[in-house]
Amino acid sequence: MTHPESATRRMAPPTLGVACALALGAAVSLGLARFSYALLLPPMRADLGWSYLTAGTMNTVNAAGYLIGAVLAPKWMRRFGARTVLLAGGAAAALLLAGHGLVTTDAPLYALRLLTGVASAATFVAGGLLAARLVGPHAPVAGRPAPAAGLVLGIYYGGVGAGIVASALLVPPLSALAQAHAWQWAWVALGVCAAAATAVTAGGTRHLADAHGSAPARAAAPHRWQQFGFALASYFLFGLGYIGYMTFVVTLLREQRLASGTITVFYALLGVAVMASSWLWAGLLQRHRGGGAMGRLDVLLAVATLLPVLSSHPVAVFASGLLFGGVFLSVVASTTALVRHNLPPAAWPGGISAFTTVFAAGQIVGPSLVGWVADGTGGLRTGLAVSALVLGVGALLAWGQKPLAPSA
Repeated sequence: MTHPESATRRMAPPTLGVACALALGAAVSLGLARFSYALLLPPMRADLGWSYLTAGTMNTVNAAGYLIGAVLAPKWMRRFGARTVLLAGGAAAALLLAGHGLVTTDAPLYALRLLTGVASAATFVAGGLLAARLVGPHAPVAGRPAPAAGLVLGIYYGGVGAGIVASALLVPPLSALAQAHAWQWAWVALGVCAAAATAVTAGGTRHLADAHGSAPARAAAPHRWQQFGFALASYFLFGLGYIGYMTFVVTLLREQRLASGTITVFYALLGVAVMASSWLWAGLLQRHRGGGAMGRLDVLLAVATLLPVLSSHPVAVFASGLLFGGVFLSVVASTTALVRHNLPPAAWPGGISAFTTVFAAGQIVGPSLVGWVADGTGGLRTGLAVSALVLGVGALLAWGQKPLAPSA
């Protein structure tokens, strides 16, 4: 007689298919809810009369909400289950994105950016945990060769690229409509897209509820997070440095008078490179138990950030977008890989949340810092140069992170 649990596992979809469904959660939480803002910033800034500091503060507030969500996500996952948190966060993000299209004053926009950050963090942390579990010792799909953990995590985080591509296709034509506050229609379209993606995630992950349930997770033994001190410090600087590029690079290209179509292609290619990154760096994430992967990737990001500062030639611009897109979400994936390599499964939620928290803290500082620098005499070029410097320092710190002893 076939055991019911064995039958359930045989009927479960392939691991890579589930990873792709989870990846749409990442597309919503970062691709649509955060990185679409780079495309919306120029028309909103022109329409609403923002300074660079105000424009950066909008993303700072979003990052503050992300920090709140990252801190609360482990509690929510213990109470409701990771899949429920993933889907609830996606649904909330969809409603909040559409809500951006209903207002034109700063105060409600700040509130919406804050709440969107909370929702997107809950989705991103829960999705990352579920992706880690797909290739963990209690993976829900049995009877099939398990894909490499680096590939599964890369697919999940690479899903952000799908959201970036969708943003590149939706935002420019809608925000260019010949009517007042045309950018509002772009926000509404992003909300609809997020709702559709969340619905697909719900269908593609329905077996995960059977495999993991929604019961509270077993409490993990406390860990001394200072053992990850170098990696956490590096990840804080990554959050601070990369978000300056993702907030202001489109605005810089507009100031350099690149054609709108060129900028749209640039951002779409950046998103495609994010999706390709899961295959580019899977082996690197699988091999390194310490901070070597993060250090290498941070160096490449610093180079990508400097390219549009040094030259506005289309070759340099496209090289920057392809390199940046092909690397930056793999830095995020490297932290989940670091947690998986060095901690027992019961400690994964706390580990992922710890890295997400310092990531969010860096993102709080980054947009306002770059905006403040850009409002000075140096402009956006100087602001992005500062971001590149921060990423370089983060790379040096990452190299100092060694693997934890097996007893950890």
